[in-house]
Amino acid sequence: MSLAIFDLDNTLISGDSDYLWGEFLVEQNIVEEKYYREKNQRFYDDYKAGTLDIFAFLAFSLAPLARLSMDQLSQLHAQFMREKIIPLMSANSFDLLNTHKNNNDYLLIITATNRFVTQPIAKKFGVHDIIATEPEMINGRYTGQVSGTPCFKEGKVKRLQEWLIKTKHNLDGSWFYSDSHNDLPLLELVSNPVVVNADDILLQHAQSKGWKIMDLY
Repeated sequence: MSLAIFDLDNTLISGDSDYLWGEFLVEQNIVEEKYYREKNQRFYDDYKAGTLDIFAFLAFSLAPLARLSMDQLSQLHAQFMREKIIPLMSANSFDLLNTHKNNNDYLLIITATNRFVTQPIAKKFGVHDIIATEPEMINGRYTGQVSGTPCFKEGKVKRLQEWLIKTKHNLDGSWFYSDSHNDLPLLELVSNPVVVNADDILLQHAQSKGWKIMDLY
């Protein structure tokens, strides 16, 4: 059994769930529109440029979770899935996942976006497991802080290595699919790196390395 690892945002879905969750909170009047929309866009631009301060972003993006009850968050996320995420889940993504399932590979999503946002998406895709940035929770409520190492850039490698030790999996014959140059540390580590709908920096790197290049939407 080989590992088939997938980035989520702009890879399996044709959008960024972290950014879209922020926009959704604005639409639902959970956060102040002008301030939150401007900050959300600025952080997203930094991410695409490779200059994101992940801890500053998490302090911003996780704060709203602490203001709402778990029941409120559950209801909001169900609506978010229906309105924002399911329309971004392409048949090509499901076909790719099913190809690896038919090969008896172990399907793993690894994402910088926090687990609250991404766990239901991973469940909808039917993958075996997910590694995501962990929002801290105390006494059944989110605190607005991050727990442990953010699953971003080299942090993805660290979190994956911890997961490999825990689960007894290994990277022999492994695959990793991603759209972003932020994922180069992990793409360089696996047996079969594949770039999907790649940004310009990643596309140039993939071409120079002779990596497989594909589009899912």
